[in-house]
Amino acid sequence: MPKSAAKTSGIAVHVESNYIPEQSSPTAHHYVFSYKIRIENSGDAPAQLRSRHWIITDGSGKVEEVRGPGVVGKQPLLQPGEAFEYTSGCVLETPRGEMRGAYQMYRPDGTVFEAAIAPFTLELPLRLN
Repeated sequence: MPKSAAKTSGIAVHVESNYIPEQSSPTAHHYVFSYKIRIENSGDAPAQLRSRHWIITDGSGKVEEVRGPGVVGKQPLLQPGEAFEYTSGCVLETPRGEMRGAYQMYRPDGTVFEAAIAPFTLELPLRLN
């Protein structure tokens, strides 16, 4: 299970990714991955996630950028000490790739900042023979 973690202005983002073999079809170059994200506010001020920006790179170097409001249809407001978790997915044409990005966060005082999502790998698990 590849993992990543980053912390920006009191907002920690933890990611775990998994390969989903039952939804994948390697012979058709269709590799499905899930990723679970935990966003924690360890700072001393509330912060709301308003939008996301992903940079997805597959094993052949093809880059796709995804921008949009919120995550899984939500724009969670995290009070100090609160966390929000969600699971989403990604389909690649190669058995390995990488995702990274940022969440645009807003504070009640009008401060806007980007909470980094550290790069994490999407890959088939190693098989032990």
